Amino acid sequence: MGRLFGTDGVRGLANSFLTPELAFDLGRAGAYVLTKKFKHSPKIVIGTDTRLSGDMLKAALTAGMTSVGASVTDAGNIPTPAIAYIAKKHFDAGVMISASHNKFCDNGIKFFSSDGFKLSDELENEIEEYIFDKKSEIPRSVNEDIGTFEICEYFLDDYTDYLVETAEGTKLGGLKIALDCSNGATFESAPLVFHMLDADVFVTANEPDGININDGVGSTHIEHLTEFVKECGADVGFAFDGDGDRLICVDENGNVVDGDMVMSILAHDMKNNGKLNKNTVVATVMSNLGFFNGCQKHDIETVATKVGDRYVLEKMLEDGYNIGGEQSGHIILTDYGTTGDGTLTAVQLAKCIKLSGKKLSELNTVMKLLPQVLVNAKIPNDKKQDCMVNPEIAARIKELEQKYSGSGRVLTRPSGTEALVRVMIEGENLEEIGNDAKELAGFMEAYYN
Repeated sequence: MGRLFGTDGVRGLANSFLTPELAFDLGRAGAYVLTKKFKHSPKIVIGTDTRLSGDMLKAALTAGMTSVGASVTDAGNIPTPAIAYIAKKHFDAGVMISASHNKFCDNGIKFFSSDGFKLSDELENEIEEYIFDKKSEIPRSVNEDIGTFEICEYFLDDYTDYLVETAEGTKLGGLKIALDCSNGATFESAPLVFHMLDADVFVTANEPDGININDGVGSTHIEHLTEFVKECGADVGFAFDGDGDRLICVDENGNVVDGDMVMSILAHDMKNNGKLNKNTVVATVMSNLGFFNGCQKHDIETVATKVGDRYVLEKMLEDGYNIGGEQSGHIILTDYGTTGDGTLTAVQLAKCIKLSGKKLSELNTVMKLLPQVLVNAKIPNDKKQDCMVNPEIAARIKELEQKYSGSGRVLTRPSGTEALVRVMIEGENLEEIGNDAKELAGFMEAYYN
């Protein structure tokens, strides 16, 4: 059996790998598995980011789900964390159509259960078995049992009202906030939230046309927001990715504040206010060494997981921690939500700035960043795992690990969403680690291409 689901749902080139036929099958199998779980025809909410292929895949998914009797409600263009929130509040499940930070030509499908969390591995595996192994014929609903479809336009307001409530009465009047919406799913919701909180709001990349999502803007192209913050004279800038579950920031001087830094600031503030559960923050092995050193310096415990927000969340729920995330900007605050939420994190950071009376650059002193380089080696999907155990590549990695022992580290891992193996090196000399990372990535590519 193949494997459809990665660390963040099913993702690939729209209408090539992720075809309407596959979306239909996912809709049928997903709704049927949920039907067995709930013992009734499920109510499912579906949302999309702003990609051109979103409507095509939504139509196919909806057809598949209604064919087994599910009732489907379309929430329109909306962030991924909004679907998680709405599913938990009103539905048996949610489905988001998005490829997050990827280019517009890609798309993805991820399911959320009625508790607002991504589906378990067990449920994803069961869905795959129906698709690949045809473990049994999925019955088709007929007559009055065929599912229904409707469009609901008020869910965006429901979600933005909830985000405003997480500020717990704090208003942001006097703060100049710049927003880069990545021409993606936050293009309406994020500006609305900060207007409702009385901030002075400046917005860029909020005119999606189906193909400009993540195109030189957003959390993976932070240079756009850096220039925009300088133009506006903003106190802080917030950049989201295409589906709104990531946040990367820019301080008033135009300096980047990444996910590790944001977690450091928020965890430190939570500790000072007696709100940091078990005095611990959860990160991944890809977090900067400076993050771990900074937390230790301020007597905050850390736990490191595999890369992927689902693994961070799994550890948080297992041990009762209430903040965790990734350097890339996936930050989970379980006091408020069930998944990474860029706008929620931005609200909490803006609240911290407002109540402290300090600038973001002044708050961003918990950790000292160690130079870090991340280089992507383009490796075919079916060769990524082999790359991780290849003896010749392992020998190259071991040489670098010995070189940086005590003063840095070397990490390699296959991407869960793209045909890439990521090579990360930390050390004291930026030029040196950059050259070493490029050389290792180049060796990997040459071996498999």
